Amino acid sequence: MLRPSEHYRGKLFVVEGIDGSGKSTQISLLYKWLLAQGYSTFFSEWNSSPLVKRTTRRGKKRQVLTPLTFSLIHATDFADRTARNIAPPLKAGAAVLADRYVYTAFGRDVARGCDPQWVRDMYSFAVKPTVGFYFRVPLDVAFDRILSGRPQLKWYEAGLDLGLSDDPYESFKLFQTRILEQYDNMVNEFGLTVIDATLPIAVQQAQMRAIVEPHLEGLLRRPEGSRFDNVPQAGEE
Repeated sequence: MLRPSEHYRGKLFVVEGIDGSGKSTQISLLYKWLLAQGYSTFFSEWNSSPLVKRTTRRGKKRQVLTPLTFSLIHATDFADRTARNIAPPLKAGAAVLADRYVYTAFGRDVARGCDPQWVRDMYSFAVKPTVGFYFRVPLDVAFDRILSGRPQLKWYEAGLDLGLSDDPYESFKLFQTRILEQYDNMVNEFGLTVIDATLPIAVQQAQMRAIVEPHLEGLLRRPEGSRFDNVPQAGEE
């Protein structure tokens, strides 16, 4: 169980989906729109805590992270970001956007073999999102999107640590298929809002805004004339 968001004045909107689903592009567009509407808006992304980011990077580079250590490091990262970047602005009444949230752990960690209940219990301190968007996309579409931007897959992104296949492309498909199954199971479990990620970008964004807008009443406004800081980069996965 996640902590009820009713205890906070602010609103939390998160995006989820497999690599190549376009979720980062959509959260970036939503962030800029909320700022343009005058709302005090904060952004947090997965695996970005200064506390553990360097450790994670070194572990990935040396390919020494096990499913368990991977899970624990990401939980530490999330706990630090919750304390520093998510809970405080929510308490203040601001809008908070998150590029990937606890559902990423529920999908990836379980796909790597971690016990589903153990992973959920580890994140029981997390705030329940006001809206959790799941960008559903066929695996072949996501695969083509990723390879169009760069020729090679990353080791852990492809799930090569699991020994599913020696071929990184085949391993990616097998690993991401596992994650897709977890996401599809979470739609009903956590009430995720499904967006068809094969639709045009503008159509997806219009759907997001229509869903988010009713939740904006009474949110904290930005001081007039303040700059747009910490703007997420569209397309980053």
